Amino acid sequence: MRCPFCGYENTKVIDSRSYFEGNSIKRRRECEHCGKRFTTHEKVAELSLTVIKKNGQKQPYSREKVYNGIIRAFKKRHSDNEKIEEMIDKIEREILTEYSGEIKSSELGDKILSYLIDLDEIAYVRFASVYKKFDSLDSFVKEIEKIRNDRK
Repeated sequence: MRCPFCGYENTKVIDSRSYFEGNSIKRRRECEHCGKRFTTHEKVAELSLTVIKKNGQKQPYSREKVYNGIIRAFKKRHSDNEKIEEMIDKIEREILTEYSGEIKSSELGDKILSYLIDLDEIAYVRFASVYKKFDSLDSFVKEIEKIRNDRK
């Protein structure tokens, strides 16, 4: 691993910890040349997941697209990137175990919403408004009433 400070190629691992429920490893490293420390994260590079779009077209799952959609829902709100990453890890694990690696885009959206409601209600409504294609103010009101009723 190359040192991000001086570019030296030899670094040593000082500490390793399981991260995100054992799906990743967080390593603390030290450069053997300049002595500075930094953190690296290791995780499975690519999962073989497929999303089936509404028109029947299949496309490779993109964690980045899911992450960006969730982040847009949190715009101008506090978001805990670590919790969002954990949420996406859980969703991916569920897809791999429950859906044999293929999932309909509508089911993926529902899964995201089921986790998002517990993370942030406003982000949930924002994501739902795009995902469910709200076309009127009534659509927002109905979704908010649904949340209120579920919380009671």
